[in-house]
Amino acid sequence: MFAVIRTGGKQYKVASGEVLDVELISAEAGSTAKFDEVLLVADGDTVKVGQPTVSGASVSAEVVGQVKGDKVVAFKFRRRKGYHRTVGHRQKLTRVKITGVTV
Repeated sequence: MFAVIRTGGKQYKVASGEVLDVELISAEAGSTAKFDEVLLVADGDTVKVGQPTVSGASVSAEVVGQVKGDKVVAFKFRRRKGYHRTVGHRQKLTRVKITGVTV
């Protein structure tokens, strides 16, 4: 059984037991998180597609911890003007372990 959830403006395909990094959630490590925006639920040959979400479906997860993503570097450059600038950014993420998908 797997589901497609939406959190932080992104969509993730999740199944029970998976560990993934999502956009920052204000939750402590060891606590549980519940994702109610479930867009699709598939169990074998049975597929439920929401319009836009599947009513009554949710995904529960355990918060493993807060982490930082990879560094993204933006380099700005104007030719013949002597202008160049490097800007870096590291996104804050929350690592969660999916514990169950309920319909």
